[in-house]
Amino acid sequence: MAVLSGLIVSVDAFFIGLSLGLQKKCKFLYLVIINAFLFGLCLLGFFIASAVYESIPIEPDLVVGFAFISLGLWTIAQHFLTKQVNQKTIVIVGFVMSIEAMLITMGITIIFLPDSSLIIPITVAFAHFVYSAASFFLARTEYARRIPMSLSQIISGTALIIYGLMALFVEL
Repeated sequence: MAVLSGLIVSVDAFFIGLSLGLQKKCKFLYLVIINAFLFGLCLLGFFIASAVYESIPIEPDLVVGFAFISLGLWTIAQHFLTKQVNQKTIVIVGFVMSIEAMLITMGITIIFLPDSSLIIPITVAFAHFVYSAASFFLARTEYARRIPMSLSQIISGTALIIYGLMALFVEL
């Protein structure tokens, strides 16, 4: 179930890869670097979650749920605040995607403790890379260029909000 959760909640990476792929300035190498950084943060998130689980004074599902809802709202707001894309925007998107993957790893680890294992950060990082790489190349096709970039960022943010609501209200 933890692996399935890692695959499902990483779907927002598809839309992040799509929005980066729609940018002519963004190269695939940038996405590889972002995902390498993301993998390191997923591992860090796993170890942090395992260490802080016992010290969370409230229900961990509340922390996870509100973190994802906030991240989703920030992703949607980011689109409306940033109209032009440059190298700085790509770095910010990569950083946010990496932090989001770390939070996903922490959330899944906390929810499934004590049965959590290193397969969680590996699954989350692998799924982020596969989804974002596939959509990056899809964005370079003629059909995907017709998709407005705003739609991909709004869908990505909505996916995070939905996962946050699931963490709050659905018992896994």
